[in-house]
Amino acid sequence: MQSYLIFMAVRLIEIRRILKPTGSIYLHCDPAASHYLKVLMDGVLGQENCRGEIVWKRTSAHSGARRPGPVHDVILFYSAGSKYKWTRLFQQYDDSYIRQRFKGRDRKWKDADLTGSGVRYGETGKTWRGFDVTAKGRHWAYTPDQLDRMDAEGRIYWPAKKGGWPRERRFLDELKGIPLQDVWTDIPPINSQARERTGYPTQKPLALLDRIIRASSDEGDMVLDPFCGCATTLVAADRLRRKWAGIDLSALAVKLVDNRIAEDRGLWGGATALTEPPKRTDLGTLPNYRTHRHRLYGEQEGVCVGCETHFPFRVMDVDHILPRSRGGTDHPDNLQLLCSGCNRSKGGRTMAEWRASQ
Repeated sequence: MQSYLIFMAVRLIEIRRILKPTGSIYLHCDPAASHYLKVLMDGVLGQENCRGEIVWKRTSAHSGARRPGPVHDVILFYSAGSKYKWTRLFQQYDDSYIRQRFKGRDRKWKDADLTGSGVRYGETGKTWRGFDVTAKGRHWAYTPDQLDRMDAEGRIYWPAKKGGWPRERRFLDELKGIPLQDVWTDIPPINSQARERTGYPTQKPLALLDRIIRASSDEGDMVLDPFCGCATTLVAADRLRRKWAGIDLSALAVKLVDNRIAEDRGLWGGATALTEPPKRTDLGTLPNYRTHRHRLYGEQEGVCVGCETHFPFRVMDVDHILPRSRGGTDHPDNLQLLCSGCNRSKGGRTMAEWRASQ
């Protein structure tokens, strides 16, 4: 576990470095590691940027001799900051919920409250059809004119019980469903007969990645999967007209990605492999990194990030958190001050690699 967390720490730091201010990260793991990874992500991305812990039922019932059957995985959802993108999605109502809450044969509907909490003295506070809403300490959710129109359209339910307050009829065929929750039981795993099955051992269903991508990005945005495997994320992104990039240790990954995208696109053909990774376009022209030395000294209050010791300005060096030899830039987010000794010791390694070697 310790080796795995070090492995992930290095990669999370790099993911955070390239994540745009509007971006999000979803980390899929099993419950054996989720609590460790959450602490790690709190440290890298900030606890305040944790947007949710999603539980996905990944398999059918399992038996556990001395524990509940393990049937779920965890998806940790973090953002780069408060400006992250979010599209409100809806899940379909469960059949049992429809049976319990909805009435009617030809067209199913459920009743809902027509009032809201708190007294208001405008249009929505007026007595309607003999019902004084302010006496209940509430107000109508609609104006009297709107209520009249809804009643004429059959959208008001009048209880048979004497004195029963009118309620709104909400028709099933007009409702979007339940706003997306953090427990997902409506996306089944890939079974042996599924058309999308590739035989890859950790393959995820397309519907799972489709939901994640639609929730946190728009058409034309970049989607990165740094562990792309059999390319499920990339296929989902391609279908949703997102730009995409994938990384994998396997030399066969590029061929697998191209073949799967080609098969999914049909006549449109496969992907075009890039010889160079996409460049950030939102950083502008960066000044020479040495111009940040005085600013960094003030922000760090003269303390070396490496050994956490105070040093005079003259012995502090500007260091790239991700070395330029590894793709790091002169962007201010990638700069820090180290004392001369720590700077020499760190060399061409990332901060995470250097700290792991101490």
